[in-house]
Amino acid sequence: MRRAVTLLAAALQLGAAVSPEYAQRREKLRGNFSDGVLVLFGAKESEDLHYGFFQDTNFLYLTGWEEPGAILILTPEVDKDDPAAAERSKLPREILLLPQRVPREEKWTGRKLGPLDASVSDTTGFSTVLPAERLEAELRRLLEVYPNVFTVGAESTERLKKIAPGRNVNDATIRLGYLRMRKSEREIAQIQHTTDVSVAAHLAAWKALKPGQYEYEMAAVMTGTFMREGCRRGAYMPIVGSGPNSTILHYSRNSRRMDSGEVAVMDVAAECDNYASDITRTVPVNGKFGKRQREVYEVVLGAQKAAIDAIKPGVTIQQLTKIARDYMNAHGKDLHGDPLGKYFIHGLSHHVGLDVHDESTTTVPLAAGMVITVEPGIYIPEESLGVRIEDVVLVTATGSKNMSGALPRNPDELERALATSK
Repeated sequence: MRRAVTLLAAALQLGAAVSPEYAQRREKLRGNFSDGVLVLFGAKESEDLHYGFFQDTNFLYLTGWEEPGAILILTPEVDKDDPAAAERSKLPREILLLPQRVPREEKWTGRKLGPLDASVSDTTGFSTVLPAERLEAELRRLLEVYPNVFTVGAESTERLKKIAPGRNVNDATIRLGYLRMRKSEREIAQIQHTTDVSVAAHLAAWKALKPGQYEYEMAAVMTGTFMREGCRRGAYMPIVGSGPNSTILHYSRNSRRMDSGEVAVMDVAAECDNYASDITRTVPVNGKFGKRQREVYEVVLGAQKAAIDAIKPGVTIQQLTKIARDYMNAHGKDLHGDPLGKYFIHGLSHHVGLDVHDESTTTVPLAAGMVITVEPGIYIPEESLGVRIEDVVLVTATGSKNMSGALPRNPDELERALATSK
C-alpha cells in the first residue's frame, strides 16, 4: 500500500500552488463582497519546535500558498450598473503580497520566494504580486472606492482596524466557511487518501494491541504509520483512552496501562497533503467484548447506522443527531434502568476538510459534496465504559458513501480482525 499511497500523495501535491481551482474559489468568493475588500493574512513563520510551520487553512484554501507571511487582497465583482463601476474596474481583482527575502534568515529556515523573483507569478498563480510592506498603501487606495473591509479572526480584525481606522471591519468567517463546506472532486480524493492512510493506521494498531501495553504505544504505532505513508502529522492529538479513560471525550495523555477486560477508544486520524480525516473505533483490549461492553457497543453502532442511512441532500445534522439519540433511548438502558441517550453528551457530526473541524453548522441542509463525520458515543463513568464509533461520510446526490467503511465496525468483524492480525 505504501508505494501506491505515496504516489497518490505526490500526484495530488504536484503543481498545487498553480491549480486553477484556487483561482476559481477566489472568483466565487468575490461575488460575496459587493461593498468591501477582503484581506486575509497567512500564518507567520513558526518558532514552534513541536509542530513547525503550517499555513492558515482559509488562506491555503484560497491560494494554495504554503510559505509564511503572505497576505491576500480580493476586490469584489464590479456591477456594471454601479455608478462607480468605471473607477472600480481599474482596480486589481486580486493581489498577493509576499515578504521580502532575508538571506540571513534563509540560512535557518530555507529559501523563500520573494515578491521580486522572476518566477513569482507563474509559481503563485497571481498576476499581481507585491512586497508585503505595500499593504497599507494598497488598502488605502482600495478604500477610497469601497466602504468596508472583510477578514477572518479577531487578530486580523484588530490589525486592520489599526491600518484602516474608522472603517467597518467585518468578519467573513461564515461566508468563507459555507464555500469550504462543499468539496470539489479533487478535495474528495485528497480526503479519501487521508482516510485510507488513517484506516491503515488503525489496522496497524490492532495488530500490535495486547493487554499490558500503554496507550501511548498504540498512538506511536498509528502516528508512525502516518509518517511512513508520507503524511506530515496527525489531524489532531491522538486519543487512546482505555478503561476509565474511555469515558473522557478528548483524553490525550495516553499514559495509562491497558488491561484485559477493558475497551480502548482509539480516536486517531492523519492529515495528508493538508487534508484531514477523523476516525474512531472502540476495541476490546483482549480481543473479545464482554457481554455488557457488546451490549452498549451495539447500541452505539445501531445509532450510527440509523444516522448514516438517513443522510441525503436536504437533511440537517440537527435531524441526524435526533435520529441517533432516539435510537439510543429506544434500545439501551443503564444499570438503573434509564435510557442510554443521556450518556450521549457531544455533537453527532461536523464537517471535515482542511481542518478536522471545518466550519460547521447543525441547521444548514446537507448537500452533495459535503464531507461530515458521524460519531455517536455513550460514556458511562460508573461502569468505566465509553464507546464511540466514528466514520467520515461523503454526502452524495442520492444518499451517502462511508469513506472509512473499510475499517471494520461490526463487533463480530472487529473481533475477527483483531484475532487475524496477531
